[in-house]
Amino acid sequence: MRSGQQIGVVIPALNEEEAIGKVISEIPDWVDKIIVVDNGSVDRTALYARAAGAKVVREDEPGYGAACLAGLAALPPVDVIVFLDGDYSDYPEDMEALVAPIVGGGYDLVIGSRVLGKPERGSLTPVQMFGNWLATRLIRLFWGVKFTDLGPFRAISGNALNAIGMADRNYGWTVEMQVKAAKAGLRCMEIPVRYRRRIGSSKVSGTVQGSIKAGVKILSVIGWQALAGAPKRPATSN
Repeated sequence: MRSGQQIGVVIPALNEEEAIGKVISEIPDWVDKIIVVDNGSVDRTALYARAAGAKVVREDEPGYGAACLAGLAALPPVDVIVFLDGDYSDYPEDMEALVAPIVGGGYDLVIGSRVLGKPERGSLTPVQMFGNWLATRLIRLFWGVKFTDLGPFRAISGNALNAIGMADRNYGWTVEMQVKAAKAGLRCMEIPVRYRRRIGSSKVSGTVQGSIKAGVKILSVIGWQALAGAPKRPATSN
């Protein structure tokens, strides 16, 4: 619990047996519930996650969004939800900086920006950096909200998450959240976060096919949301 508010964490994971225990062990002890979503692993990810103290649920449908939605379905009611990856590329101990603006500052969505946080050399591929640059500029063009990253390490209030109605089941999850938050006029901000090379290989950016599919999906989400209409009220971002 933080400032009287319940905090939950959702960690999608696919074949992360080498990393998942490290991730969970570094999550602050004030977090109330940790859900690890085993997204079809064929290794001991689930075993190690349980041993580290997390609740594990299985989601066999491939896709980052599908895993996040399964994690949310298993999460008891909380005031703030934090998402981070299970590959140890994020720094779980930086969670305080993500949660604080929501529990104490009235913000709805806080994105951990790897771009602002000066990521470790080699932790982001050129394709990822270009994709972030293009997608965030399109969001600013269409909805006037400035982001620098689509980073997975983020926090959102439970009320805000319910309001925007997340639906994407694969590569478009992060951008869908930011676009819908912008359209709904939610109070959004970014904070710099550290980022390191992941343990193991990426299931998306590590392959040409995965990178292309992710890029196409991200742009299609932005396009469809742009065609769906303007925000209800001006959005804010710091």
